[in-house]
Amino acid sequence: MEPPAQFTSTNQPSATHSKLIVGWFSFTCSEDSTILFTELLNDHFDEWKKLVEFRYLKALKTRNSLEGLDVAFIEGAISSEKQAAEVKKIRDNAKYIVAVGACACTGMPSASRNDFTSEEVTGKIAWYMSRFDYSQKVRKLEDVIKVDDKVEGCPMNATTFIEVLGKYLKLFNIVT
Repeated sequence: MEPPAQFTSTNQPSATHSKLIVGWFSFTCSEDSTILFTELLNDHFDEWKKLVEFRYLKALKTRNSLEGLDVAFIEGAISSEKQAAEVKKIRDNAKYIVAVGACACTGMPSASRNDFTSEEVTGKIAWYMSRFDYSQKVRKLEDVIKVDDKVEGCPMNATTFIEVLGKYLKLFNIVT
């Protein structure tokens, strides 16, 4: 099967490299977009491995690096200051950030605990918040860092993800 035209390699390296260097990150969420992404790899791996260097992808690799990323795809809401620091570090190492899935794009449903009354934040909920050093509020990604694109949905919209990936493959002159 021939790859779609937008994914046909130009066989010419970009100014700095011949593959799009990406990272895939997951924070507070169900990780359904990560699961969908791995399912997309079932259909697109042979095509994408020629075009994309997966520099950070903990779901599939043990050796990961966030240095020099062209695009970071980030799934999940930010529920702690530690996570906020992590996404700021990712932002510092990536040229573009794509928020993936509902939690990253809107904060919901992870941010539903933001609506708990103080009476509801007792017992187990208070224990979890303290034990895992959660912030008082869960935030969507763009409340913490600059986001360049979004792939909404819970899980992400696969068609939109492929379109956004194609956009960056073109932007970095990996495909025509």
